[in-house]
Amino acid sequence: MPELPEVQTTVDGLNRYARGLIIKDIWTDYYSKFHLGKPNIKDGKYFRKFRAAVMGAKILGAKRRAKNILLGLSNGKTILIHMKLTGSLLYKERSKADKFIHMIFSLSNGKELALSDLRKFAKVTLANTAELGNMPDLKNLGPEPLEKNFTWQKFQKRLLKKPNGKIKQVLMDQTVIAGIGNIYSDEMLWHAGVHPLTLVKKIPPEKFKLLFSTMRKILVRSIKIGGDSESDYRNILGEKGNFQNETRVYGQEGEPCSKPKCRGLIKRLKLGGRSARFCGEHQIIFS
Repeated sequence: MPELPEVQTTVDGLNRYARGLIIKDIWTDYYSKFHLGKPNIKDGKYFRKFRAAVMGAKILGAKRRAKNILLGLSNGKTILIHMKLTGSLLYKERSKADKFIHMIFSLSNGKELALSDLRKFAKVTLANTAELGNMPDLKNLGPEPLEKNFTWQKFQKRLLKKPNGKIKQVLMDQTVIAGIGNIYSDEMLWHAGVHPLTLVKKIPPEKFKLLFSTMRKILVRSIKIGGDSESDYRNILGEKGNFQNETRVYGQEGEPCSKPKCRGLIKRLKLGGRSARFCGEHQIIFS
């Protein structure tokens, strides 16, 4: 699933290429009985209202909140796009047949903004810009980890809201801190030397400080190099990011740990339906 760096990379691309363009038309083949009656373009009735509401509007710019793309429009509306597991927004020439593209915005410069989504899990909905904070998708999110006023003390306080939670799961809890998922939680914990099963309340203060600084460095670095494209993610020009070439633990199970002087192996365990990768040697379970 695209996480904070991948979504931010997409947002940066949208602001570079799509800002100021007018939405001339919209097409989708999304449809799901599960979403009938829900505010999602996978419901046909909702899509017709959605299309009527955004056609002719100018794209004012894009923002990110957690893993959501917020596309602000000139008519006081905002399109929310969550790319979920396999989504990528692509700015391109008129599309040829592509079975993975399930939504297309036709733009005033003759190009398209297309949503490629292999597993068709992505979400697209619409809200009044002035009421974004009340959206169910946004209102319960935790703080952004790269905000200037988000200190290590606030980081520690947020995590300690779930003192008996395992640190890997709490880091990925979007109501605690926004934007971190499987890839970056694994990488943060490896660099900080904390085992994913450690209870939050058992982590010493110096490790909170290290985990916080590691989080900031990793997220900033990944944004700088275009995010992680180990799986399906591409930026809006269809290009891969490069963070997958720098991961130390994610996707490395069975490999020797790359930490200097560490003789451990990278292991994998299941945790709450997700996988956690870690070094069995230098990542410590504090007790």
